[in-house]
Parts: sequence; structure tokens; C-alpha cells
Amino acid sequence: MVGLNSKSVLGPLRRVVATAQNGLEVVRLGGLETDLTTSPFEIVERAPMYRLRRYFPDTDPGETGPPIVLVPPMMMSAGVYDVTRDQGAVGILHEMGLDPWVVDFGEPDAQDGGWGRNLADHIIALSEIVDHVHRHTGKDVHLSGYSQGGMFAYQAAAYRQSRNIASLITFGSPVDTLAALPFGIPAGIATWGADFLADHVFNRLAVTGWMARTGFQLLDPVKTLKSRVDFLLQLHDREALLPREQQRRFLATEGWVGWSGPAVAELLKQFVVHNRMMSGGFVIKDQAVTLASITCPVLAFVGEVDDIGQPQAVRGITQAAPRADVYESTLRAGHFGLVVGSVAANHTWPTTGEFVQWIEQGGTRPARVERMPQGPYPEDETGVSMSNRIIHTVASVAEVGVGVTKGISDLASGALRGTFELSGEAARALPRLARLNQIQPHTKISLSALLAEQRRKAPAGECFLFDNRVHTYEAVNIRIDNVVRGLISVGVRPAAHVGILMETRPSALAAIAALSRLGAVAVMLPPGGDIATAVKLGNVDRIITDPENVQEVLAAGRPVLVLGGGDARGLSVDSAHDVIDLEQIDPTTVSLPGWYRPDPGIARELAFIIFAESGGRLEAKQITNYRWALSAFGTASAADLDRGDTVYCLAPLHHSSSLLATIGGAMAGGSRIALSRGLDPARFVEEIHRYGVTVVSYTWSMMRQILDEDLLLLDGTHPVRLFIGSGMPPGLWKRTTEAFDPAQILEFYASTEGDVILANVAGSKIGCKGRPLPGSARVRLAAYDPLSGRILENEDGFVRECADDEVGLLLGRAGFNADLSGGAMRGLFEAGDSWIPTENLFRRDSDGDYWLVDHKNTVISTLRGPVFTAPIVDALSSVSRVDLAVAYAVGEAPFQLAVAAVTCLPGRNFRAAELAETLDHLDFDARPDIVHVVDEIAVGSSFRPNPAVLAAAGLPAPGPRTWYLDSETQSYKRLTKAVAAQLMPTRMGTGSR
Repeated sequence: MVGLNSKSVLGPLRRVVATAQNGLEVVRLGGLETDLTTSPFEIVERAPMYRLRRYFPDTDPGETGPPIVLVPPMMMSAGVYDVTRDQGAVGILHEMGLDPWVVDFGEPDAQDGGWGRNLADHIIALSEIVDHVHRHTGKDVHLSGYSQGGMFAYQAAAYRQSRNIASLITFGSPVDTLAALPFGIPAGIATWGADFLADHVFNRLAVTGWMARTGFQLLDPVKTLKSRVDFLLQLHDREALLPREQQRRFLATEGWVGWSGPAVAELLKQFVVHNRMMSGGFVIKDQAVTLASITCPVLAFVGEVDDIGQPQAVRGITQAAPRADVYESTLRAGHFGLVVGSVAANHTWPTTGEFVQWIEQGGTRPARVERMPQGPYPEDETGVSMSNRIIHTVASVAEVGVGVTKGISDLASGALRGTFELSGEAARALPRLARLNQIQPHTKISLSALLAEQRRKAPAGECFLFDNRVHTYEAVNIRIDNVVRGLISVGVRPAAHVGILMETRPSALAAIAALSRLGAVAVMLPPGGDIATAVKLGNVDRIITDPENVQEVLAAGRPVLVLGGGDARGLSVDSAHDVIDLEQIDPTTVSLPGWYRPDPGIARELAFIIFAESGGRLEAKQITNYRWALSAFGTASAADLDRGDTVYCLAPLHHSSSLLATIGGAMAGGSRIALSRGLDPARFVEEIHRYGVTVVSYTWSMMRQILDEDLLLLDGTHPVRLFIGSGMPPGLWKRTTEAFDPAQILEFYASTEGDVILANVAGSKIGCKGRPLPGSARVRLAAYDPLSGRILENEDGFVRECADDEVGLLLGRAGFNADLSGGAMRGLFEAGDSWIPTENLFRRDSDGDYWLVDHKNTVISTLRGPVFTAPIVDALSSVSRVDLAVAYAVGEAPFQLAVAAVTCLPGRNFRAAELAETLDHLDFDARPDIVHVVDEIAVGSSFRPNPAVLAAAGLPAPGPRTWYLDSETQSYKRLTKAVAAQLMPTRMGTGSR
């Protein structure tokens, strides 16, 4: 009995003593002393940004295997790969015959300028390390990284375009950061929070090591609590604790280093707010980079219960890097368990070694390596499955007796996500619309003023991209001011009309903005046309051009100012001509005159003159500052543009779509502008990925040339979400949305007279122009006789408004800022009202959406009445075999014939049966008299199909590719010579059917 009592007392007593002894050791030394060792290494390269470790340096160079470079996250020490020799990454990989190297970014506070490091510094450093290892070993490098270190590896490989990189291996490294955020955080809340932190916190504050440790422990408080409780409960049992002591000490105290504020801010901006690892267009040292440049094999380790690098976010690499062969290896592990601990020792590192050997030697793919499934993934997939999350978390909670369950808020967070995103769109749109409503005739507003406003908000913000270079608002502002000084030095003053004829390039944008900053008028001369006529219509007194167009503008007989062209300018002009090279003027020597005030433009003043062809004649269209602002803010609202967007200016700058919608909308939305040198399919595909283009501008048939090419990288891998522009034919609309699924089309109609802007925001009615944008002019359709050109009145003398589906002239209500001197009409619908007529005829359907039916000057006058061209073109272009379609008149009014011409897609032939089917929905009197297939339809500089050449050729020749409308059968038949003779229109009306 006494022995039993002694045993029952001594056991707990020994436990208390052991606990006290071990606890004292932990307090004094930070942990328990172990006999475990780490692997040997030497520092082979030192630089301000890093130390490069080569492990097992005594290994004979001739016996080393493939080099693998391991990159730690920015907040974790390099020791993460060598917690213990027997279970650490470098030890296991060395035993498998690999040559392990580890990057040590060190403690920022221990390095000169360490707290000022930015994200690009890390990527450039990593690129240098790849070069160094390649030189040292003579072999291509297997580049790998954990968590953010894997993100670095992806970015460096993209920056180098995979040069000297044998493969990429990442562990829990997110790519599509917004697809599956930690713990189901809604994307809208995350981007808002990251944006705020980047702009207002990390631009002033760095993250110390203890802050990083605490933050990551709070990301999984249950696991942190469990590990601490486990440690305390086993503190008496030294043998049980020793195997995991190195890992515990590393994660609890030793493994964490600080983050520099600029690097964190840039990471949040580029890869959370804008998600540019996914879309492309992230910036490294003023260079636009995309993961689509990665061509080497990729292996991504996916933790099934990783709530930080969630599976769906990690698997975004398949879409972001479509040229790479992407593999994955999945394991039931959390974020830390991917690289540290027994699971990593048994799965992660052996599989990594096997993958490297497979890449080097070929043979059978490792058993635990699978092809990564292609995205995109269903929206209800959060990455970590609900079952995995609940099982993993409940098990952890149960072990420490905490009766809570993580992950039950997914349904609520999903609803919150949708609500937040909708409110986010409203939060962006409402201030823009309110600002429009506040603009009065005397309000200061202009292109240059809006650009200066964005520069004040974010001087280092990215304004535009061109030739793979990123130009900040600050740099662009300096360039504009320098051009302004040059213009002042040669006598340009406010209100002067200055022509611009330039290729799409930064200098052209600088010239436009400089004229706006001066308060002068930019007259956008169309290339390849009648420049002399445009100069006369625009009242141009001098012309700004680039070296490529000097000879063309000299014929206009005006002084020429040459700007831009880069190093290879090749400017050679006869001294007899009045040509001044603005690039030779030193802006520092120009004194600003007393009259100069930057950005003096007010809403009612003329800002631009653009040109359009009507009936074969060139017409000048005047654009006020208010009209430009209306398009800018309207586009930004309709397209929901923000700082996360990159808008691709594919259309030429002289076109209204570029100047008003693309450039204007991007500036109003704070979006980046990507300028392209021109329409080239290969360049298009490369640049939309490299720049991370989310919105593409177009005009008319522009996208046709892109789609006609055999393009790669478009099968769901592109970043484009929206196309914006005007005039896209219905058939091309369908082809574009199919090729660029899930991107949508936002079709605009913007009158050059008045302030009418229509937009098909929903995109559900292909070919429709939509409804008036908020802030634009109120519209009405006036009853109109297209043959006489008269507006029709009712018995009261007021203009009759059209009923649904009746064709009429589109009118815009004249607002405060309207120029009433250019054909405004008063007293139309009520006494004293003012309306500005457009030049276009529309119909309004029963839903209130507007459809363009014709320009008032191109209506065809036939014996049976007016025939409108747009419905014919829309019907024919919707045929799957048709490439382009036009409709035009042959003969003299009122005996004109309505003729339609089509071209076919390569390898496709147009059939008469399709012709009858597609035109059946048009009334008989609205159909073309003749339809013929032609080899080519001319396209103008704005990519608008032009029937002028075909119309000048007269009646199409009879043959197997020409059909006429038979009035008796109301069907189309092949045109013969006999029928053609009967159809020939004459002034005397003797032509018959």
C-alpha cells in the first residue's frame, strides 16, 4: 500500500520537475537544445540585395547534378529550406543528386537601404542569380520558390522569358490572387483593403519580423493555438518534443524577417489590387512583363488544406502561362506543411527531386506528378474545398477542445462579395456622373487638366505603355511641359488651330496633350486622305508631324513642326521648306510668357477638330472640352474602368473612338493606356498578354484582321474582359465574342453634333446601339422623310415623334454646354425647346433601345421608296460565311437600285439559299435589288468598309456570283445579261423590273 502511494506521488512529481527544467531551458535559450544539425553551405556571391548560398560546397564540381535554386518568401529567412539536415529541402535534394542553392535576401534592417527595397529589386536580383549559377555550373537552372518566393520565381522567369531556366517549381504560390483569397474573403473587400494599405500604410510603414510572424500566426489561429497547447502539454516529455523542436523554433521565432514597405505596397498593388500575375502587364524596372512569356515546364505543389495559397489561386498558372507545360502535385497539407515537417520530407522534396531528374533525363513521369487541370474553374470553387476545410479545421479544434468551426461563413461571404462588387461599380460611377452634372460652360475641364489631375493623385502611377516600356504620370507630365515650351517658342498661342498628323506613338499623345495644356485646338488630320482639304476645313495655321510623315504634310503649304521619332529619326528636309525640329529646342532656355496659364480650357471652348467622310466629302466635326469630357466620363462609367484596367488603343489616334472613348475613358477611369504601333495580329496577341490588356478599343471591321489569322493563346487564356468601340458588324461581333470568350462587346454611338452618346451596355442585342448614357443629352426620334430631307410635323405645327420601330432622325436636347451656332433647331416638340439634329437615322424598339439604320446622305432612293443600308449590311454580315458587307446605290435618284456586295471568309462560298434566308426578315421593299460576291471591299483608315469603288463601277456584272430580287416570286435569282439590261436604272425612269 505504501509502495503504491509512493509511485502515485513520485510520477506526477517527476513530471512537474521535468516540465520546470524544460520550461527553464526554453525561457533561457528560446527552445530545447537538440543534437540535430543543419546542412553545410558557403556564400558564393554577395550583393546589397542578397547572399547566394551553395550547399554542400565540398562536393566535387564534376559530380554535381542539376542546379536547383530555392527562393524564400520575402518575410521568411533562407533557413526555411534547412530546418534540419535529415528533413530539410537541401539535405534531401542533395542526397538525390541535385546541386542545391539558396537565396538569402537577409534582414532589410541590416542592409544599407534595405527598408527601401521594392518588388523589382527582388526580381532583378533573382535574374542576376540565375545568370551567376548558370555561369558557375554551365547548366540551366531549376528555379523554385515557396509561397511568395514562388511568385518571385514566376516573375523572374517571365522577365527573362525563361532564358537559362530548365523548370519552375513552386510550393503554395498563388497566381490568380483574386480567384480564391484566404478564408473566402470577398475579392472586392480584399482589393479595396489592399489598395488602401498600399497607398496609406506601407508607403510609410515597413513590416518587421515580429509583425510578420504574428500576422501569419493570426491567419490560422486554431493551428497556432493547437501547436502551443501541444507543446505545453508535452513539455515534460523531452524525447517527444525534440524531433519537432527545430521546426517549432523556426516557425515560432527564428524564421521571420522584415518586409520593406515599398515592396509590400507594390506587391499589393500589382498582384492583389490589379491581379497582374494573371492578366499580365506587371512592371519590372519600367518594363511590362507577362507570365505568358514563360515557356519552361512548371510544377506547382498544391496544398489541399492550404488556406493561404489556395488551390484555385495556385492553379491560375495554367491560364497565366499558356505556353508552358504545367504540372501539379497535391498533398494534404497546409501552407507551412508544404515545405516544413514530415509531410514535406516524405512528399514535397522527394517529388521535387524526381521531377528535376525527369526533366533532365526523360523517362516516365513521376507518380505523384499530374497534368494540372486547365482553368478557368467554376465560380463556386473556392480553392480549398468545404469538406477539406471543415475536416481539417474541426479535427484541429477538437484536439484542443475549442468548439468552433472555421469555414461556415462561405455562403455569407459569397453574398457579401456580390454586394460589394456592385456597390464598388456604383461608387466609381456615381462621382463621375455627378461631376458631369456639375460642369457649366465656364467650368475648367480639358484632356490635359484631367491628365494633370491623375498625376497629382499618383505621380508614380502608370500612365501608358508603349514598345514594352511603362511611362509614369510624372514622366509624361514632364514631356508635355517640354513640348509646351517648344510650341511657345515657335509662336503657338491659345486658340490656335494646329494640325496633328502622326503615327500612334507617345509623341503624338504628348502633342495632343500639350496643345490642350496651351488652350490651343488640336486638328486631327486623317492620314492618306486629302490633307489640303482637311487643313482648309480645320483652319490650320501649322502642322505637328513625325519624321515619317514630313513629306506628306509639306504639300499642305503650312509651317511644319517635327516631334518624336526616337534615335533613328532620319529627318532630312530641303531648307526651302518651313520646317522646325521641336526636338532640337532646349526647353530650359524657353521663358514662359506672361499670358501662359496651364490648362486654361473651359467646357464651352473648342478642343479638337476631327474629320469624317459623308457622301464622299470630308467634313470637319468640332469637339468642345465638354463634349470630350462627356465621352470620357461616359465611357469610364459604362465600361466600369478603374486603375486595374489597361485599355488598348488599337484604333488610330485621329479617330474619334480613340480620342474620345479610349484615351478619354482611360484618363477618367485612372486606367493605363496601352498604345500600339498599328494593327498586326502577332503584335496584338503578344501585347495583350505582355501589357495585361483588359479592355480593347476597336473601330468598325478592325477585329476582322485579328480573327483571320491563326492565333495562339486565345483559348480562354487572354486577360481581355471587354471590347469598346463603334461600328462592329454583327457577324464580326459574334466571331469576336466566340474567339475571346468570356469577353463582351460594348458598342457606342457618339454623335459629332451635340452631346448624344448611346451605349449597348448589356451587349445582349448584337448590332444595337443601346440607350443614352447617363449625363449625355436626352434624345428623341423626329419623323423624317429621307427622300426630301424634311422633318415631318403634326397638325399643331410641332414635330411628330416617331412610334416604336419607325425610322426617324435622331435629335439630342441642347444643354448648357451645347454650341447652338451649328444648326440647332428650336420649337420642335414644345415652344422654346432647343434640339441639335444628328446626321443619322434610327429606329427605337419596344424596349427603348436604338438601332442605326442609315446616314441621311446614304439612303437609297428607289421607285418603291427609300431603302436603308444598315439593315441590309447587318443581315448579310450575320451570315457565317460572310466576311464584309456593304450596301450602296447605283443610278440617279429616284431611279436608284439598292446594291449589296459581300466578301467571303477564306475557303467559304456564299450560297443563294443563305441569301434568301438571311434577308427574309426584312420587308420586301427594304431588301437590296442586287446582291453580288466580290473579291475585295475597300476599307478606310478607320477600318470602315467603303463601297465608293464598287458604286463607281455601276451595275454588277451578270454571273454565278450575282443575284437579283425577283418581284414576282419575291426571291433571289441569278442575274443574267437579259435581266441586267431590264434592271439598268435611267434618269427617265424607263428601267423596269
